[in-house]
Amino acid sequence: MASKDAKWYVAHTYSGYENKVMADIMKTVENRNMSDVIQEIKVPMEEVVEVKDNKKKTVERKIFPSYVMIKMIMTDESWYVVRNCRGVTGFVGPGSKPVPLTDAEVESMGLEHKSVQLDFKEGDNIRVKYGPLEGFVGVITEILMDKKKVHAKVSMFGRDTDVELEFNQVGTLV
Repeated sequence: MASKDAKWYVAHTYSGYENKVMADIMKTVENRNMSDVIQEIKVPMEEVVEVKDNKKKTVERKIFPSYVMIKMIMTDESWYVVRNCRGVTGFVGPGSKPVPLTDAEVESMGLEHKSVQLDFKEGDNIRVKYGPLEGFVGVITEILMDKKKVHAKVSMFGRDTDVELEFNQVGTLV
């Protein structure tokens, strides 16, 4: 049941127990010296602006209520520690077998941020590699790192048009 590198797993908890579960697992990891096996624990939060009685208030809200994300190497011991923590009802997965999140899921949930090396910058001439604008040429006007997109002015039918493209749709002109 052991795997070499740590993967993200999702533990289901009783409602409202997410932070307590996270703290309890962290304490157990420290006491048992397991930080090499259970490496990271997160309760993903987002800032939300609530309006009450015409007053704006920014509050932190759990993105996935009743779930705790745990980056760990799945071993019998790590499975036992998480599964037997007070407030945990089980892992997300069929039956009793935990299923790790895919890389795409990890990225879309914002659990890990991979740095992206771009071979283009604002002002560069580009060619669209695929999609409905494939083959069109343009100039990058803005790079949106958080969305992994670029804004560009693409010349279509003799007119410059503002478009938004994914990083992987863009190729530089040599």
